[in-house]
Amino acid sequence: TDFLLFFVVTVTITTLVTARSSVIYRKNAAVNCFLRWIFSLSCCCCGSSNRQFWSFTPKPEKSTESSVALVGDENIVDTGADRKNSQRHSSLLYRYLAVYLMATLSDWLQGPYVYALYSSYGYSQHAIAILFVAGFGSSMIFGSVVGSFADSQGRRCMVLVFAVVYTCSCITKHFKSFPILLLGRFFGGISTSLLFSIFDSWLIRSHALANLPSQYLGMSFASAQFGNSVIAILAGLLANKAADYRPLTLYDPSAADTKGIMSYVYVGGFLAPFDIAIVVLALCGCLSLTLWDENYGDQRKRDTKSSQSTNSLSDDAGPSNSTGESCFSGFSGAARVVWSNNEIRLAGIISSLFEGSMYVFVFMWTPAINTDDEEDPPFGFIFSTFMVCCMAGSSFFSVLTSEHSMFQIKTEAIGIGIFATSAILFGIMAMSTSTSLTFGCMNVFEVTVGMYFPTMGILKSQIVPECQRSAIYNIYRIPLNFIVLMSLLTDLTPSQSFGVCFLMLSLATFLQWKLMLQRSSGNNGSIWYVERPSVVDKEQDENIEIEAKTPLVNSV
Repeated sequence: TDFLLFFVVTVTITTLVTARSSVIYRKNAAVNCFLRWIFSLSCCCCGSSNRQFWSFTPKPEKSTESSVALVGDENIVDTGADRKNSQRHSSLLYRYLAVYLMATLSDWLQGPYVYALYSSYGYSQHAIAILFVAGFGSSMIFGSVVGSFADSQGRRCMVLVFAVVYTCSCITKHFKSFPILLLGRFFGGISTSLLFSIFDSWLIRSHALANLPSQYLGMSFASAQFGNSVIAILAGLLANKAADYRPLTLYDPSAADTKGIMSYVYVGGFLAPFDIAIVVLALCGCLSLTLWDENYGDQRKRDTKSSQSTNSLSDDAGPSNSTGESCFSGFSGAARVVWSNNEIRLAGIISSLFEGSMYVFVFMWTPAINTDDEEDPPFGFIFSTFMVCCMAGSSFFSVLTSEHSMFQIKTEAIGIGIFATSAILFGIMAMSTSTSLTFGCMNVFEVTVGMYFPTMGILKSQIVPECQRSAIYNIYRIPLNFIVLMSLLTDLTPSQSFGVCFLMLSLATFLQWKLMLQRSSGNNGSIWYVERPSVVDKEQDENIEIEAKTPLVNSV
């Protein structure tokens, strides 16, 4: 398999798609024409006639308060409020990414070296499996309960808790003691639940408080996923250099023959990435204190702590947690909301099925590629290729949902495409005997992963009530962790595991179709794309509004 060729192709596609979704494309006429020529040539080669999907004429410079930009065959009115919204969104996005990317950096630094560290300590594969099961079990049980604190005590506050708990998990890695390492996995499971709930909750609520239009939230999720992929590549390079800097040794070699605590403390080697993660987590906590404002899911808590009145998204969708209410009460209340609301329940099942398949893929892609009749493939190079594909997916999502495209695809429809494509890919991987075909399918699946997170982020922001967002997000991780535990406890081959993923993603496709029909019931428009009003319709609506506001004058 020519892994270099795959990498070059993915980088080229990612560059084009990212440029297509960027501000440079919309503002630079030369770049616009060049990329349109590239995409038109691609459409001709592929036999596609839908070239207008990629077409866009840059907006003219604004000489008045409002201007008109031609998009395909449509006219979109651009008012002075767009610039203000863009400025507010940019400020919010930069503050969010500064904290969020530090959190993901700390996670990516540790990921590749957890198993390697346990193995270097001399633990058997069975003992290492117990440690991993303990981590996911902790995330499923304790992390889901602790995460519900974020709605009542504040999302920024829980970022600090996340940084402290994850730091404790990193510190325990220095001890060659199974009980201490088990405690570290307990802390790591809680931290993982917080990582995948509180940051999204803060972002969604901050968008609502800033009164930003809904399309900006999709841009934020896409930017976060793109940045996360870049951080993953940089973290892999940094961790690799740090792990090779010095070998793994006892902190105090003279204490090797003693029974004291120092005989269990190690430094260097695979521990270096965890030490760097501790510094990054400290920076993450400090940045959250300086850049983030506190926000809450609980309406009464928010009214007490904040002097500004804000508009709630859907705070009446479930019971809220009082200040003195226990964490378990908040968790149980959120569980009742999930059980009673069909849309919330479907969103949770769908996300668990896809993310469970994603975790199974993480466990199985190495043995699926590393066959006995070939030499060891370049795993670091392959991982970088996967991350580049994720970047392409997040950029492609921005293109599909952009108001500058000919058709602005609905988020629910994008979800169907993601799950159906992923199911087909896993079906091919389950039956394939070609390493090149399997690796190609893996790259396309990583593209769907890059599209999935902003897609599901928007869906959950619309479906899950704000008053219990963090708690419900953590409840969503219970079936996900159960799927991961089953994959760890069973001894399935890569082909069998991919076959199970095919079944799970087929079910996710059906449930997403059901969710889309339920959410579009009562709407006369298309269920696949957003129908924009024409300029004539907008002018008529404005005239009607002006006439409604004009006072009637009795003439004599």
